[in-house]
Amino acid sequence: MTPNPKNWRFCVAPMLDWTDAHCRVFHRSLSRHARLYTEMITTPALVYGRRDFLLRRSHQENPVACQLGGSDPAELAQAARWVEEAGFDEVNLNCGCPSERVQKGSFGACLMLEPKLVADCWKAMREAVDIDVTIKHRIGVDENDSYAFVSDFVGTLYEAGCRVFIVHTRSAWLKGLSPKENREVPPLKREYAARLKKDFPEAVVCINGGIDSVQLAEELIAAGVDGVMVGRAAYQNPWMLTEVDERLFADAHDPVTREAVVEAMTEYIVRTAPEHPQAVRGTARHMLGLLNGLAGAKTWRRTLSDPAAYAAFGVHILEEAYARAGWRDAALREDRFDDDEF
Repeated sequence: MTPNPKNWRFCVAPMLDWTDAHCRVFHRSLSRHARLYTEMITTPALVYGRRDFLLRRSHQENPVACQLGGSDPAELAQAARWVEEAGFDEVNLNCGCPSERVQKGSFGACLMLEPKLVADCWKAMREAVDIDVTIKHRIGVDENDSYAFVSDFVGTLYEAGCRVFIVHTRSAWLKGLSPKENREVPPLKREYAARLKKDFPEAVVCINGGIDSVQLAEELIAAGVDGVMVGRAAYQNPWMLTEVDERLFADAHDPVTREAVVEAMTEYIVRTAPEHPQAVRGTARHMLGLLNGLAGAKTWRRTLSDPAAYAAFGVHILEEAYARAGWRDAALREDRFDDDEF
């Protein structure tokens, strides 16, 4: 079955320590259509670790994908089955992470140097499940940064049957750069993603790297790619997600309000905390940017970082922080900004 390009029109990237289940529920409260991704989960962790915890997913999250890290086709196939059984819509193979830990495990970005192995991994997962199986990769690795290199990589996967490629348009420099530096130092080459779409027109090409606004997402899609994946900008300025449905999916539903988000996430915490006590702090930490740029933002962040507030208000911490920030006062409107609060 040919994948629907619309499914990858706007995605929130897998981000270590950030895009956990609590974060994904929060992001879903802001956008109905954005495709959400888990943090990368290694296949050994699923085989030998707390599989139920790692694949924990709320029914509220979908559409949601699980990203796997691994290089053993049989292990990846089994992991993909567990992902499908857990209710995810997609399983994604990480061929882009540049960290030393990932390199030692022989997966992540270094897999781009072994396209035939990646093809074997993809085919094993594809044969194991009915959900979408996709690849997230860089445009190059170290000195292998020509368009021919990434084109050959994608071509090998395309011949194997893969049709969805999420392209981080910076090379991975495995020698001498940290993961953080790999997100910033190697130059962006977005033209590579556009060329891939032209050379593989039947493939879905989603572009990742340095995208910080819905406006830029619109421009990149208009320039020829099928969709975008946004990382840190979506996490640090989550309110941008409220623009996605209308501008990229033509879904002009009733506007999302911050108060409704606070209420929905409080309900989620109340429902989740009895089984997962860490859900209170675990959810609130992802919401620090909810009032960015607005009056009261500093008070909101301070309250959500205050142990005494958690002790006093528990599962109702979001409501208390919202009230302290002044947003229960009808005199404050959503268009009131305070430059000192940034």
